[in-house]
Amino acid sequence: MKHDLLHEAYGAMRHDVRKTLLTMLGMAWGIATVVLLLAYGEGFGRAIQAIWDSYGATAVGIFPGRTSEQAGGNKAGTQIRFTQEDVDMITNVVPLVKHISRDQNISATVQSGPRSFSLTVFGIDPGLQSIWNLQPTEGRFINDEDSMSHGMYAVLGSEAKRKLFSGMPAIGQSIRINGVVFEVVGVLGPRMQEPEEDDNSVVYISFRSMDTLLNTHYVGGIWLDSLGLDHARLVKTIRDALAAAHGFKADDERAVFIFDMQKQLQQFGIIILALKILLAFIGTITLGIGGVGLMNIMLVSVTQRTREIGVEKALGARKRDVLFQFLAEALVITAIGGLIGIAISYAISYSVGTLTLFSARAKFAEAGDIHLLVAPKIILIATTILGLVGIVSGMFPAIRAANLDPIEALRYE
Repeated sequence: MKHDLLHEAYGAMRHDVRKTLLTMLGMAWGIATVVLLLAYGEGFGRAIQAIWDSYGATAVGIFPGRTSEQAGGNKAGTQIRFTQEDVDMITNVVPLVKHISRDQNISATVQSGPRSFSLTVFGIDPGLQSIWNLQPTEGRFINDEDSMSHGMYAVLGSEAKRKLFSGMPAIGQSIRINGVVFEVVGVLGPRMQEPEEDDNSVVYISFRSMDTLLNTHYVGGIWLDSLGLDHARLVKTIRDALAAAHGFKADDERAVFIFDMQKQLQQFGIIILALKILLAFIGTITLGIGGVGLMNIMLVSVTQRTREIGVEKALGARKRDVLFQFLAEALVITAIGGLIGIAISYAISYSVGTLTLFSARAKFAEAGDIHLLVAPKIILIATTILGLVGIVSGMFPAIRAANLDPIEALRYE
C-alpha cells in the first residue's frame, strides 16, 4: 500500500515537473530559512553563555557600603566593613559553597628592570581562579601553599606580562610592586575586555601577601560560587547573615551590594528565549508561504485530475484512499523540498561560519561571536514545523479530492 501511494505520488509529480520543482524550491527556501534562523538564535545564546563563562557565570560578589536606613542604635550612613569573621560566617551559612575568596585591590607601581607601569594589583585567595574562570597559559595560579606560607608570588595578566616583559619569558623572573619583590609564577590568557576596561593589565598576589602593600585587616570584597541552584535564596541568606552581624536592616541594599552573575545571565536568558521564539515564528511564516504554494499546486492538481478521481471512485476507491493519495503527494513534495532546504542551510552555515557580535566591541572576544552551527536539535524542530506545514497544506486539497462526487467528476470536462 505504501509503495503504491509513493508510486502514484511520483507519477503525479511527473505530470507537471515545472510546477512541482518550483513548489519544492519554495518549501526548500522556507525550511532553510527556519533552520538558519534557529541556528542564529542558538548561536546567539551560546555566545552570551560564553561571555558570561569567561567572567565566571556563577560568581557572586559581596561588597560593603553605607547604611541608608536607621537600624537599632546605628544611624543611617554608617560605614560597613568586612573582616575575616565575615568570610568565615558566609562560608558557614551559605549552603554548598564551592570556592570563596577575599578581594583587595590597589593601583600600584609595578617594575621589571627598567620598565615601570601603574597596574591594578589584586590580593586574592586561590579560590578566585575557579570563581572568575582564570586560565593560566604559562606557569600556574596562586595556590593554597603560597597563601599559607605568605609566599611572595605573582600571576600576571596577559597585557601586564606584555608591558613588563615584552616578548621575554616572565616565569621565574622578579617584579617589584611598590618596591616589594615578588616572583612571577604564572601568566594568564587574555580575557574578554571592553574598550573602557583593562582586565588584562592586572597582577594577582596572595591576599596574605597583600599586607606588605597595605593594611588588610578589612576586606575590600568577598567573592564566592556555590553548588546551590537557587541564587535568589543564596543572596537573601548572605544579606540576612550580614545584616544580623553588622546591625543593619536586611532590605537595606545600600549597606551591602551583592553582585550575582547568575541573575544577570537569567535576565539575558529571558531575552534569548524571546529572540528564539521570534526567529522561529518568522521562519514558520516564511515556510508557511511555501506551504501556500504547495496548497495551490495541489488544488490545481485536483482540478486537472477530476475525471481521474471520478474513475477511481467508480472502480471502488474509498474516500480515504483518495485522501491518502493526494496527501502522500503533498508530503513527498514537502519531504524532498525539506531535504534540499536542509542541505542549503548546511552549505550557508558552513560558508558563513561566524558572525561578529561581542568582538566588534571587546578585545579577545571571539568566543562571544555567533557561530552558525546546525545542531541536530535544530533539525528536529525544523522538521517538525515542516511536517506540520506539509500536512496542513496538503490536507485541504486532499479532502476536496476525497469529497468529489464520482458522477459529477466523470462528467467534468
